[in-house]
Amino acid sequence: MIVPSASGAPVRLSSVAMMKDEVGPPQIERKNRQRYVTVGANVHGRSLGEVTADARRMVDAMETPESVRVSFGGQVREQQEAFQQMGLLVLLGVMLVYMVMAGQYEAYLDPFVILFSIPFALTGVVFAFLVTGLYISMQALLGIIMLVGIVVNIAIVLVDYINLVRARGARLRDAIAEAGRRRLRPAFMTTLTAFFGMLPMAVSRGQGAEIWRPLAVSVMGGLLVSMLVSMLLVPVVYSIVEENIRKKPRFVEAREAARP
Repeated sequence: MIVPSASGAPVRLSSVAMMKDEVGPPQIERKNRQRYVTVGANVHGRSLGEVTADARRMVDAMETPESVRVSFGGQVREQQEAFQQMGLLVLLGVMLVYMVMAGQYEAYLDPFVILFSIPFALTGVVFAFLVTGLYISMQALLGIIMLVGIVVNIAIVLVDYINLVRARGARLRDAIAEAGRRRLRPAFMTTLTAFFGMLPMAVSRGQGAEIWRPLAVSVMGGLLVSMLVSMLLVPVVYSIVEENIRKKPRFVEAREAARP
């Protein structure tokens, strides 16, 4: 083979190089002017988070040269980006729920009281995943987004009934106690129906069960904890807001204050 030299004169390749048979990659890929090698794998029977955690531990245990850098892409990177988007969707869902309730109640404090049940629903999700040993996945985040709209139902019914009893002439503490007694059974029945409706999906062991189990577990754990918290915490927060934060009295207290 004839190749041009620095002076432009042709020379034989054997004069400037030595030919040797070696083993090399069939294809050389570069990104940002750096060579890279892609190692691919599929996930079967386990969640992507579990496999990724094991792969990270194996990479950390390897003795890699200083010039070599290992990064995860593909489904792992897509999952991270999706988690960020889902987090924004959860915040957007909370804002929309608040706006709808503020428009219906024509007040700003009552929806704020109702939203107190949402953080404790997330606490129930974390507790459920710790008990079952599952990992947070995309389906689990979908369940959390569903919870934003579901868990506020009990608090909405409770606060609305408190306002109804107060409008009929009951005082604040009496109205809270009456609403707690009247709304306990409907709240309990609603939670149990949703809980047992998700139970077959949570205990399933069939093909593809590892994908949908996190969704069912997140909804079940969030519903149980939010029901208990809503029936206990929401009336307390409602009482504190009415007695210490709200500047203008309402219902029977407002009529008593208006009397000469």
